Amino acid sequence: MALRFSLAAFSLILLLSYPLLLNAKTLKRDMKALNEIKASLGWRVVYAWVGDDPCGDGDLPPWSGVTCSTQGDYRVVTELEVYAVSIVGPFPTAVTNLLDLTRLDLHNNKLTGPIPPQIGRLKRLKMLNLRWNKLQDVIPPEIGELKSLTHLHLSFNSFKGEIPKELANLPELRYLYLQENRLVGRIPAELGTLQNLRHLDVGNNHLVGTIRELIRIEGCFPALRNLYLNNNYLTGGIPAQLANLTKLEILYLSYNKMSGIVPLGLSHIPRLTYLYLDHNQFSGRIPDAFYKHPFLKDMYIEGNAFRPGVKPIGIHKVLELTDTEFLV
Repeated sequence: MALRFSLAAFSLILLLSYPLLLNAKTLKRDMKALNEIKASLGWRVVYAWVGDDPCGDGDLPPWSGVTCSTQGDYRVVTELEVYAVSIVGPFPTAVTNLLDLTRLDLHNNKLTGPIPPQIGRLKRLKMLNLRWNKLQDVIPPEIGELKSLTHLHLSFNSFKGEIPKELANLPELRYLYLQENRLVGRIPAELGTLQNLRHLDVGNNHLVGTIRELIRIEGCFPALRNLYLNNNYLTGGIPAQLANLTKLEILYLSYNKMSGIVPLGLSHIPRLTYLYLDHNQFSGRIPDAFYKHPFLKDMYIEGNAFRPGVKPIGIHKVLELTDTEFLV
């Protein structure tokens, strides 16, 4: 009965709001921007982009992947989601004229070239998902101007250069995915000042430096749960101070050039669940406390110089997130 009432109430809201949306005029700025995209890129999706108004004009529905909202007397485009349709060509600069966008999802296409610096104009953007494209050049520091951003997905592209320290200017950022690119240099310690960052993945790049350098700022990474540093060229040991990241659940250090012993303090991280140390140059023994840890399901140690008799925990598997987890 409650479900039926909820559905009826929701339908009533739609019926009441739809005429308002239709009566409002779509902002010319947004119409022009999307029509420029439609005309210039030859996207496969445009067969469903009928008419000139991306928000719909009464006789025609809104364009596929376009979400509009009413602001005063006008309709504006707030979401653009066009993914997995084999879009070919450079990143569409006209997108940066959609100043009310909160969500931009162009993942799993064939976009090439750089992200234009004008991306910094999208001040209301909360989610930017460009993973699985062929984007190149450096990550523009202007992304650091997107103060509302919570999710940044730039993985599986061909970005080069260093990770811009300007990303530390994103106070709401929770998820940062930079894996599978060609990034070089050190991971900016400034990222540790992000109070809401839960997930940091910089795996499979060409990064150098040490964990000690990464966590040198006192009180860094207070909310971090997942730290992926695998498949880089990191050196040095695991500093005891890493245990100060008390929310950590996943620590992925596989395939680096790290060395030294595994500090006992690491076993004091209360919810540490996955610890991947394999294919480094670690040595010595692993403290017994790791084998008694109530949450530790998997500790992989292959390809190191540990003493004979040191054993792994669990069965090694590659940790991958589903699309749903990517966008939480």
